[in-house]
Amino acid sequence: MKTQLTPEQIASFRENGYVTQEDFLSPAELEQWRAVLDASLKKRGNERILGVDVVKDNSDQYYDRVFIQRVNLWQDNPAWASMVLSPEIGQMCCALEGIDGIRVWHDQTLIKAPWANPTSWHIDNPYWSFSSKHSISIWVALDDATLENGCLFFLPGTQKLATFDAVGIGADMAALFKTYPQWSKFKSVAAPMKAGSCSFHNGLTAHGAHANMTPGFRRAMTCAFMPDGSTFNGKQNIIPRDRFEKLKIGDPLEDDRFNPLVWSRSKKPTVSVAVDYFAQQKAAKAQAAGA
Repeated sequence: MKTQLTPEQIASFRENGYVTQEDFLSPAELEQWRAVLDASLKKRGNERILGVDVVKDNSDQYYDRVFIQRVNLWQDNPAWASMVLSPEIGQMCCALEGIDGIRVWHDQTLIKAPWANPTSWHIDNPYWSFSSKHSISIWVALDDATLENGCLFFLPGTQKLATFDAVGIGADMAALFKTYPQWSKFKSVAAPMKAGSCSFHNGLTAHGAHANMTPGFRRAMTCAFMPDGSTFNGKQNIIPRDRFEKLKIGDPLEDDRFNPLVWSRSKKPTVSVAVDYFAQQKAAKAQAAGA
C-alpha cells in the first residue's frame, strides 16, 4: 500500500474535507482485495449487516438500485479484517484528522451494479451512533470509477459548515440542500479514480455519486472510522439491538470486540481481539447447529 501522505495532501484534506491517493494499492494488492471481497460477498449472502439485517427481494425500491451494500465484512472474514483494518490505514486517517487514535465504525461494500441509480448528496456522520468532527472514511476503487459509471463527487469545505442533521439518501438528488440551502451554490468536484486508488473524506463532507450508465459493475469498498474516545449519541444505526438496549448516551464506544482500536499513538491496536471474538462466535454457532 502507498501509505505516505505529503504535507500538501494533509493541508488539502483539512481545507476541503477530502483527498485522493493515486495507486494506493499495487496491482498485486488490488487483485488480492478483489479476490477476498468476492469471497466475502459469497459467504455473506443476503445479510446486509451481520446478524442484524437481511436484504429482502424488493428490487423495485430506489435505494436498492443505488448500490449493493454489505456491512462489516471484517467481522466474518479475518483476511478482510487484516487488510481494511490495517494499522497503516489507521495511521493515515489519524494524520489527516490530526488525532491520536482511531477505531473502526464499520466497513461496507458500495457496488454500483449496471445501470444503478445515482447516490444523492449526503453527509455520513449524522447517520452514525457517535458525533464527531473528526470521523473519516477511506473509499477504495476496486474498478475504475469514472464519470460514466458512478465516481464520487465532493462539495469542498462543507465539513466546516455542517451540523449533525441527518438527510436520507433517496431519489431526490438535492434533498441535502433543503437542510443546507447555501450549499446549492457550491461548485462540486468530481473524483474519478482508477482501480487501486482511494480517497479519504471527513464524515461531515458532502458527497454523492453519478448513476452507473454502463453495463459493467463499479466495485468500491469503504471503511468508516471514529476517533478513539468517541461516545454513544443515542442512535442505533448498525448496533445490534441487544447491545443498543444496554447503551446510555455518553457511554464510550470502546468495546474492543466491536470497535477495535486500529491505530494509536500511545496504545496497542486491538483488531486481533475482535477477530478472535468473532471466530469464537462462529465456532460456537457451528457447534450449536451440529448438536
